Amino acid sequence: MNSISPNLNLMIKASEKASKVIIRDFGEVENLQVSKKGPKDFVTNTDKRVEEILINELSKTKRNYSFMTEETGKIINKNKDIFWIIDPIDGTTNFLHGIPHFAISLALEKDGEIIIGLIFDPIKNEIFYAEKNNGAFFNNNRIRVSNKSNLDECLFATNNEGIKNLYPKLNLRNTGCAALDLAYVGCGRFDGYFHNKINLWDIAAGKIIIEEAGGKVNNLSDFKFNKIDIRAGNPNIYEKMVKKLNNF
Repeated sequence: MNSISPNLNLMIKASEKASKVIIRDFGEVENLQVSKKGPKDFVTNTDKRVEEILINELSKTKRNYSFMTEETGKIINKNKDIFWIIDPIDGTTNFLHGIPHFAISLALEKDGEIIIGLIFDPIKNEIFYAEKNNGAFFNNNRIRVSNKSNLDECLFATNNEGIKNLYPKLNLRNTGCAALDLAYVGCGRFDGYFHNKINLWDIAAGKIIIEEAGGKVNNLSDFKFNKIDIRAGNPNIYEKMVKKLNNF
């Protein structure tokens, strides 16, 4: 196994602990599909519980770090320049319908720059992570983005609606989980990802994973944290993809 920092180690442990709740509750969701009440409130509670566990675990040794989370918003602690960025379950609609495609997304931002990212898919037991200048990994194996250079041969992911009508020739997937879409670009399953008006916690971890896997991502700091237009891909198709999407 490659050597990882104490912070990344902490993130892995925290997400493993939180995933136990997700796995247990996901089993329950499948039973709730048939009830009149439906699983919606239940899933909201899972989201909150998972976030709570992550915040508690990460705070045990790093008491002063601040937080930006999907459920709670910003929690400012002593260190205002270091933020944990948390999405407890990215892909809640999938979760809600008993579809096993969602993930915990965790990132660490220091002085406005993302330095660590982790995406954990608890159902498939797949973990993707990266640290600045230390490469990107999938289940402890080094990963690289794909090297396709012809757009027609590429597979892209986006969660924007109506995109298929705009770009009928692009081979597109809409999986309902931005974090995993980005992780999949990082390991070469997808060749590119694009989305408009997305939140930072959905994509923070994925950005560094793709960059450390040799891919390209546009500058996110040009946008408000909750209205980001992201473009990500392997370096051979990145410019072509951006050009193709210039009306989007």
